[in-house]
Amino acid sequence: MIIKQLIVGSMSVCCYIVACEKTGKAAVVDPGGDEKKILAEIKEKGYAVDYIIATHGHPDHVCGNRKIQEATGAKIVMHRLDSLFFNKPEVLNYFSMLGLEPSPPIDREVEEGDVIIIGAASLKVLHTPGHTPGGMCLYNAPDLLTGDTLFVDGLGRTDFPGGSHEELLQSIRTKLLVLSPETVVWPGHGYGGLRSTIGREKKSNPYF
Repeated sequence: MIIKQLIVGSMSVCCYIVACEKTGKAAVVDPGGDEKKILAEIKEKGYAVDYIIATHGHPDHVCGNRKIQEATGAKIVMHRLDSLFFNKPEVLNYFSMLGLEPSPPIDREVEEGDVIIIGAASLKVLHTPGHTPGGMCLYNAPDLLTGDTLFVDGLGRTDFPGGSHEELLQSIRTKLLVLSPETVVWPGHGYGGLRSTIGREKKSNPYF
């Protein structure tokens, strides 16, 4: 499985293009802006994008969904709880302050343990609520795309609507820190760095 990390948008989101080496099928994870940059990478590599996956529904991670979908025809994937939460008028109104476009309607809602097939590769859904109700990580050993659940030496903020610090810590401890120490952490923002491992985060992340 190929993972290409791109830093995009006004909030420096870590967007990922995940591709199958055998088939050229791909998914775009968290296209948070700079859609031309993302599409140029897809065109250069000749990928066929089947899915646009949102690790969570915050506008800085989904504001590129519409343009990427229009260009590729890909299906938009989000955890069921975030699909419900971010469709509430009061939630949409609150996050409109960011001035970023919300996601178009979700094509596929997923749950804990679901598997997203990308050619001969796959990503397993790990539901990690706390940053948002339906926040999720995407796992294909040794790689773990953590969205805004876990950063390098940090974790996602929980002061937005739908956030819970206790729930986020519980998610990380029970779903992520139990993985192999060699698991590669690919975060949703590069605040403390652009890559880490579960072993390193266990030792150095001040929240644990």
